[in-house]
Amino acid sequence: MERGWLSSNNILLHGATAEEGAVLVDTGYASHSAQTLALIANALRPRQGVRLIVNTHLHSDHCGGNHAVSERYDCPILIPPGEFSAIAKWDESALSYVATGQQCEQFSPGGKLIPGDTLPQGSLEWQIHAAPGHDPHSIILFEPESRTLISADALWERGFGIVFPELDGDCAFAEVESTLAVIEDLQPKLVIPGHGAPFQDLQTALNSARERLEYFRRKPERHALHAVRALTVFHMLEVRQSSLDELLTWLQKTPIFISTWQSFFCSTTLNVWTNQLLQELVRAGALRQDSNTIYARGV
Repeated sequence: MERGWLSSNNILLHGATAEEGAVLVDTGYASHSAQTLALIANALRPRQGVRLIVNTHLHSDHCGGNHAVSERYDCPILIPPGEFSAIAKWDESALSYVATGQQCEQFSPGGKLIPGDTLPQGSLEWQIHAAPGHDPHSIILFEPESRTLISADALWERGFGIVFPELDGDCAFAEVESTLAVIEDLQPKLVIPGHGAPFQDLQTALNSARERLEYFRRKPERHALHAVRALTVFHMLEVRQSSLDELLTWLQKTPIFISTWQSFFCSTTLNVWTNQLLQELVRAGALRQDSNTIYARGV
């Protein structure tokens, strides 16, 4: 189920029978939970429920609907192992939601998706592969019979997701490169990304991703700028509209913007930098401004 940029795509894996129940991969953003539930209900077969929720990683746009879906279908949630303890304790200081100023309704994990294991559904076995880079704990799922890859944010048709560890001062571009090599070795015929439409031209997508990666390696400040622009647009897609002062206040108190400014852009003041960031997004058409009100694109 292809979604917009506020919610990740949702992938429903039907069972061999209705009684087996479906597996849902990723659940979208918290504020879209009602829409997610409606999409699932429409996609399920008669008398079929959801037996299991699987998260490729724990960013808010991929797991924000976990609580609502698990409550509706009374099903467990499997997550990658890296942040299992933080999620189980709901340690918000150790999770990404506070740093990014995003929301995620609390949920309880029921088990781990261990790289090297398989996830059975119907007569198929989905291989679980580690896919660090965008998120150090992310996994991807590959079904060898149909050669279908659920790539999450490790590979899109035209790139990949923000490399968040790089914003924290950790070296992770090499991990992006390694994950792209894993995907190339798998040689999927169909790639279902975390955002955007499924695609089949693997080599073109890999070439595009590698060109983007090399550009960011040469100019890490451009990756940082890309990240804060994307996170600002994400916030505006959630709130839809905001006064200029409210948005500037949000930017200047949200930890990931402060740390990115300190690491890459502190030659100007935080106030000047955030104002410039917003005006660049308005000029590019990513946001719209009417007097002292900022709108998400399309609002």
